[in-house]
Amino acid sequence: MIWLTWRQYRVQTLAALAVLAAVATFLVFTGLQMREAYDSTVADCTGDCASAKNALVVEYQTLTYYVTSLLLAAPGIIGIFWGAPLIARELETGTHRLIWNQSIGRGRWLLAKLGGVGLIAVAVTGVLSLLVTWWAAPIDRVNLDRFTALMFSGRAIVPLGYAAFAFTLGATAGLLIRRTVPAMAATLVVFVAVQIFVPFAVRPHFVTPEHTDVTLKSLVMAPVGGGEESGAPKDGWNGNHIQLKGPGDDAYLRVGVLRPGVWVVSDPAAPLDPSGQEVRGARGCAERMTEPFDCFATSDLHIEVDYQPADRYWTFQWIETGIFLALSGLLAGFCSWWLRRRAT
Repeated sequence: MIWLTWRQYRVQTLAALAVLAAVATFLVFTGLQMREAYDSTVADCTGDCASAKNALVVEYQTLTYYVTSLLLAAPGIIGIFWGAPLIARELETGTHRLIWNQSIGRGRWLLAKLGGVGLIAVAVTGVLSLLVTWWAAPIDRVNLDRFTALMFSGRAIVPLGYAAFAFTLGATAGLLIRRTVPAMAATLVVFVAVQIFVPFAVRPHFVTPEHTDVTLKSLVMAPVGGGEESGAPKDGWNGNHIQLKGPGDDAYLRVGVLRPGVWVVSDPAAPLDPSGQEVRGARGCAERMTEPFDCFATSDLHIEVDYQPADRYWTFQWIETGIFLALSGLLAGFCSWWLRRRAT
């Protein structure tokens, strides 16, 4: 059965390995270039380090998004082109009847299919994730944005869980729909929906966030890389953006903040006075939007912030990977049950 599975998927496997080799060559070549630029302009910086960091980010920002997007797309491609046809093609062509009438049972057939092809899919994604994480390390050290939705999903071990989930999702869709092309379409829709839903609706609740009060007088506008060149401590809170709403005396502010390596999970907050009451109009610095931080520097206002500390990054990686591996296990179990009880 293993030999049969290999013969059926050898073309896809060899094609995936060829693409992986080409991508690896590109990533190693450009990654070494990026490291050389980082070492010469940022690591040994003694002057205007903010400008050096910004120049590095600008030079590689577009390429970073393309590379990260490639890694994000890889599990979906695997689910569509490897997972969906896995069972659907056999059911669609009727070849499953011939196989099941031999000495190979349904359970062994499914185990060989899911196990053999699935392990290859996860291995390919794992190698790609390792390469991308290594490649992007200099930019990630400058941006300190590993917790953002795009970067978190395109680094470290989480893509392995995505690959396992996408593959078993495709196999399940093929088993239920019994037609290859519709199963591929269903896999794409569901996987994209999950990829959008989890980062914004599920991931923030993995661990209860920390809560803190941030005084507005401590805020500065954050330069690339954390703000130490502006006089703010490297790990301090920085003003990210300011929103003005309402007219005249009813005008009020919403202040967004960030901190290097930290994931702020709360929305932009309203300035509060020492008693905890929201302030509006002039007291809230709303009338001085052209120079809000000058107003903040002389105020006694603060905002409330909920955040996930930087040291929880790997905790979140393991939790999310475990969730998707558990989902893939449930889908594989469902496939086994359905194949034994319902499929003919």
